[in-house]
Amino acid sequence: MLLSACLSLTASFVLSVDAVTLAADPEAQLTCNISSVLSCGAVGVSSQAAVFGFPNAFLGLVAEPVVITIAVAGLGGVRFPRWFMFSAQVVYTLGVVFAYWLFYQSMFHIGALCPWCLLVTLSTTLVFATLLHYNVRENNLFLTPRAHERALSFIRAGWDGAVVMAWVGAVVVAIILRYGADLLP
Repeated sequence: MLLSACLSLTASFVLSVDAVTLAADPEAQLTCNISSVLSCGAVGVSSQAAVFGFPNAFLGLVAEPVVITIAVAGLGGVRFPRWFMFSAQVVYTLGVVFAYWLFYQSMFHIGALCPWCLLVTLSTTLVFATLLHYNVRENNLFLTPRAHERALSFIRAGWDGAVVMAWVGAVVVAIILRYGADLLP
């Protein structure tokens, strides 16, 4: 969770700098403009890049330090209250839904993928999965006893990791099927 949040924070910082650059010059050539499909610039000038009226990357600058703090505190042995971890799961679930909505927009409406945005989507997926794993293990999700035991069995069997790997693999396959050779410069 800590590593993924740090990667996402780094990507958010770069995307924030790029957003300021594009605000000054929408035709600016960004270093992550690799091909017609892998293009931060094409994504950065789209309306989807500022859903709430400011660059989406600014959300990462605010959210990821919170995730990093939770991860570091957890590594240090801090046990947060159940309501806090449940709330963190709810908020991060909204974050992962937003990340995949943006990914969908990039894939099917913008027609370009931003490498930094892809890193944010991957990192968000991994943080979500890690947080969910922890919250199931610690019984922070207010599940019924039967549902909690089933979720614990799923985790003990290692299926949560397999699901995440399959999900990430499916995203990679979808990108390759959609864009194929156009991904290359």
